[in-house]
Amino acid sequence: MTITENTTGTCTGYTDRTGAFHAFGDVAAEQQVRADDRGHVFHSWSAQAQINPLPIAAGEGSTFWDYDGNAYLDFSSQLVNLNLGHQHPDLVRAIQEQAGRLATIQPSMANDVRGELARRIAEVAPGDLNSVFFTNGGADANENAVRMARRYTGKHKVLSMYRSYHGNTNTAIALTGDPRRWANQPYADGGVVHFFGPYPYRSEFHSDSPEQEAQRALEHLEHVIALEGPATIAGILIETVVGTNGVLVPPPGYLHGVRELCDKYGIVYIADEVMVGFGRIGEWFAVDAYGVVPDLITFAKGVNSGYVPLGGVIISDAIAHFFDDVSFQGGLTYSGHPLACAAGVATFEVFERDGILEHVRDLGARVVEPTLNGWLATHPSVGDVRGQGLFWALELVRDRETHEPLVPFNASGADAAPMNEVAAACKAAGVWPFTHFNRMHVAPPLVITEDELRRGLDAYDAALTVADRYASAS
Repeated sequence: MTITENTTGTCTGYTDRTGAFHAFGDVAAEQQVRADDRGHVFHSWSAQAQINPLPIAAGEGSTFWDYDGNAYLDFSSQLVNLNLGHQHPDLVRAIQEQAGRLATIQPSMANDVRGELARRIAEVAPGDLNSVFFTNGGADANENAVRMARRYTGKHKVLSMYRSYHGNTNTAIALTGDPRRWANQPYADGGVVHFFGPYPYRSEFHSDSPEQEAQRALEHLEHVIALEGPATIAGILIETVVGTNGVLVPPPGYLHGVRELCDKYGIVYIADEVMVGFGRIGEWFAVDAYGVVPDLITFAKGVNSGYVPLGGVIISDAIAHFFDDVSFQGGLTYSGHPLACAAGVATFEVFERDGILEHVRDLGARVVEPTLNGWLATHPSVGDVRGQGLFWALELVRDRETHEPLVPFNASGADAAPMNEVAAACKAAGVWPFTHFNRMHVAPPLVITEDELRRGLDAYDAALTVADRYASAS
């Protein structure tokens, strides 16, 4: 795709890969999109009459455009899935070529790109995780990982954290530890138990250091295991770095402690890497940064940037071999879809050729971390900064001494107005932010350039002056 500009630098339209030109400012086209959407599309997580979705005309790299030609730097990677950006030519080409050769084939048959992608994933997965069960996304990956753990252990309970999100299928929403679970809870999986994970900034354990937080959080987890009964617990499911609920980076020793507890009590350790897998923090899998090997890893999003829906479970040899003569009762019509897997194989090729992991580590350490830490000195609304690679959170507060959040937990309506104003300031500056409750996240495509990254951070910096108006000067 080629964006066309006039002499003043204003975007006038774009030329797609077929050579067709599409002009921005096509009022009739935008009105049709809005009419179709509002008339017939039922949106997720929304009161339908209270939303007004923005029609999007085009995207390329780290940027997308609305029908008026307004450009937005995508600082959220859509839903933290667009790791290789919009319209990456290698991924588009791979899908086109695969569609021309074999558009689809059922999961029970062997397929070249499906097998190659599974092999490539196993080659970069830690330890002896050598088998891949493909799904259509992250929720069903977690759903099937839990099913594997239960069948393998013969036990039924699964522990997961408060302040987590694991998906919107039955078991996955039960495992979720944020308010999205509440309305679904009467119908959800009854074998789920929640516990508190580490969160040094808002410690449940009155800790005064990350190390103490890890120790006390592990003591709490072991108490939960004891009280629930180890003989009843099949698995512990943890986002390696908690995503939407705060970019909560595990303190030193925590994940090793979880691994030890799982080994001690015969529990399957499931690492949810749907959001942080495939390069988000500068590693193939985030567990690599902490030196732990789970029994199962769930993935989706970054495996092919969501160009065609794809997810899966990476399985340890012990669990995979259990099913050698025991039928696994699970499957999906579109598991390991060839178009999705072709984009996945292309993703590996791009990562290796373009040094994506190195790029993420460099930008995270050299640009993002010092910039965000600098805001602690210049913005009274910034209470905490945390993250790694190209995955960071700014926790916004009204009072640094008390840690009072800028908006209340699960705020809506007028209570959420301060964060809405901050987000609006970013969008007015041409940056599409990721916000959740009282936090701003930094999660751009992994292919973002340094200039684009600095421009986006500058927009965040300016928008924080809006939050500062609500914060005390202490």
